[in-house]
Amino acid sequence: MPVIFSIILAIGVLLGIIIAKSNGIVTTTDKNDNLSCINEVFSLIENEYVDTINIKDLQITAVTNILETMDPHSEYIKPEILNDVNENLYGSFEGIGVSFRIEKDTITIINTIKGGPSEKVGILAGDRIVYVGDTLVAGVKVTNNDAMRLLKGPKKTKVDVKVKRHGISELLDFTITRDVIPTYSIDVSYMIDDNIGFIKLTKFSSTTYDEFITAIKELKKEGMTKLILDLRGNTGGYLGEAVAIADEILPNNNLIVYTEGENRPRSYIFARHRGMLENDEIAVLIDEGSASASEIVAGALQDNDKGIIVGRRSFGKGLVQEQFDLGDNGALRLTVARYYTPTGRCIQKPFSGNKEEYLLEEYGRYESGEMFSIDSIHFADSLKYVTPGGKIVYGGGGIMPDVYVPLKNDSTHYYFNLMVNSSILFQYAFDYSDIHRKEIMEYGDVKNFDKNFHFTDEMFNELVIRAEQKKIKGNKKETEVARELSEALFKAYVARNIFGDEAFYVIYEPMDDILQKAIELLQ
Repeated sequence: MPVIFSIILAIGVLLGIIIAKSNGIVTTTDKNDNLSCINEVFSLIENEYVDTINIKDLQITAVTNILETMDPHSEYIKPEILNDVNENLYGSFEGIGVSFRIEKDTITIINTIKGGPSEKVGILAGDRIVYVGDTLVAGVKVTNNDAMRLLKGPKKTKVDVKVKRHGISELLDFTITRDVIPTYSIDVSYMIDDNIGFIKLTKFSSTTYDEFITAIKELKKEGMTKLILDLRGNTGGYLGEAVAIADEILPNNNLIVYTEGENRPRSYIFARHRGMLENDEIAVLIDEGSASASEIVAGALQDNDKGIIVGRRSFGKGLVQEQFDLGDNGALRLTVARYYTPTGRCIQKPFSGNKEEYLLEEYGRYESGEMFSIDSIHFADSLKYVTPGGKIVYGGGGIMPDVYVPLKNDSTHYYFNLMVNSSILFQYAFDYSDIHRKEIMEYGDVKNFDKNFHFTDEMFNELVIRAEQKKIKGNKKETEVARELSEALFKAYVARNIFGDEAFYVIYEPMDDILQKAIELLQ
């Protein structure tokens, strides 16, 4: 009851401010009075309410609920998670330098970061961490957060770990000195053929532009004259980094984006220097997971008739957040403006007030058939815009690509899709890599592995057995299709476990319909 009361009260006060403001009667004094009213009510609750309550928790609950009714991206960030939330955008963190996953209730090392603290002391991919200090972390239902809390720490501090290594009976002791660990925005960059370079960009952090320039310079040394920029699944990040990348592609004085909010005057951002990619052919890959800064880049290129956008309709986040530090050491991430593409499009998708419904809107695209056919997508004429080159584009719900590539809607793929979505294939590839790590490494590199490693019938039968254990079965035709499709994905997963992320893309490339369409268009 006190929680409900506080939420209703706070929302009521907020609505009062909004109504008053719409009538032009809010003054600085009025705002202070409203804040004073809220503080007074919380004070009365704290001092006079019939039961003991935690007033701080009550305030946080009220603030959280208010923000969720305003828009889907404003949020209160608690002090205890603020560093973790920001870390993803800093471009570095302090820790031991490993990527891991919880495998059979054990922290299992997937990779050590090259030159990082763990690699230096001899930690290997495949090692299982059993103890961190005196704390047992195996077989005790450890979580990712538990593991990160134990392994992360300030630079130059030490942490002792005991690990189980395949083929060695006793536990191995290591003392690791924590250090600054870089986090990268670019998963991979490599040449697809003699002319086409490929860059997979996963986020827009504080180091993204520098990473991008480094990658472009390397690819140009290898002969790149055309680029495929993969922004699929990229949920965004810093606006400035997205603008800087667009500036490398667009000619001087081309409008990249503009922003505007009730308390933020319209601000235009133009391309300001001669970019390294102005004369190169560009294809940008997007999908339903591409959001915010990703959509700024795609929208800027599309509206300036530069390059070609390939894939599926993007997420639809056209709101700009700023982060404000609070006195409790938490933060308020508040929506302060909308961003608009050069033709004037706001690509923010509708928000009904239900945040869960908003975030899960992608499932509605499956139900409507959009994911499988472009004919299922309909835009209102009021959302239509025209680029300088005469191309029709639409706002109000994500970036619609120039070339649409649907998902395959083939019922014979159902069994294979269940194997993939249930992580059966991924898990088997992980287990196989772990057991056969030494012999796989003898292939030397991913190209030799791809050419000479064979996915046998025996391996596929193991997949089928694992699927049956999860009550997943396919008919004869579905099994034949699964056998054919499993090989490349299995090899790609194994290659990534042994040779790194780039190896996955090199092997999986022929199965990637969106990427193949972009290659076809550029060739």
